[in-house]
Amino acid sequence: MANKLTTGKILYYFFIAALMMISTLVQAFDHQHPSFSEVLSEVVKLSPNKKQTRVDYGQLYKKPEQLNHYLAQLSSVKQSEYQQWSSDEQLSFLINAYNGFTLQLIVHNYAKFQTGKAKSIKDLGSFFSNPWKQSFFTLLGEKRNLDNIEHQMIRQWFARPRIHAALVCAAVSCPPLRAEAFVANKLNQQLNDQMLQFLSDDQRNTIKISENTVYLSSIFKWYREDFEKGQQGFNRLQDLIKEYQADLANYPQQLTWLQKQDYSIGFLDYDWRLNDISTF
Repeated sequence: MANKLTTGKILYYFFIAALMMISTLVQAFDHQHPSFSEVLSEVVKLSPNKKQTRVDYGQLYKKPEQLNHYLAQLSSVKQSEYQQWSSDEQLSFLINAYNGFTLQLIVHNYAKFQTGKAKSIKDLGSFFSNPWKQSFFTLLGEKRNLDNIEHQMIRQWFARPRIHAALVCAAVSCPPLRAEAFVANKLNQQLNDQMLQFLSDDQRNTIKISENTVYLSSIFKWYREDFEKGQQGFNRLQDLIKEYQADLANYPQQLTWLQKQDYSIGFLDYDWRLNDISTF
């Protein structure tokens, strides 16, 4: 009897220890994304009006090790581990992955920008595939491309239209790349800040009272349907404008006009040049 009890206890403690090890592994990923924040804080530069950012790709090209190490950490996360995270942890992970792998794509091809063979991320594609469909990294156990993250994962799995102010595809007309990683415990605030900063930039979104029109970034044309599903209170683009009208308006007359007028919505041309510091 004593031997049986001893054996049973051994098995019990082994089982508990195994569970603790699994739990430790699940919690091993640092959801504060400190390595990525360090990279971003070094290479993302803010414009004098504090509404736009650019990237010092030259510096990142010379010292890509930390970015590569961080992205390797992302690639090591298994689907089973990801599934145990909170929704905000999952979304922060995917936004950072999109922005991080976009930076890596530019760095891998930076020589083309230096020689003038490429001026835009669009120039990194081929006759058969655009750059967003190039599967050059692994995420959650599968070979992926940037479109996978944005369209098959983020837009499908999360009802968060503000993500369109957070995903940055390395173009001048993109929303500003944040100088810190997205993190779960601040995610809602960060997404709101991104949309506020993006809409307040009158080179990206602007009001033309003389034309009775609010001109928005083409991003809102391409993803208009995401703002018409009732997600987070947005049923139409006018709801977005109403939510951020105090930020979209650059002076009191515009704000008064927004509140009283029926206006049209137009869309601005997109500047696809690389969002490098040279384009400030």
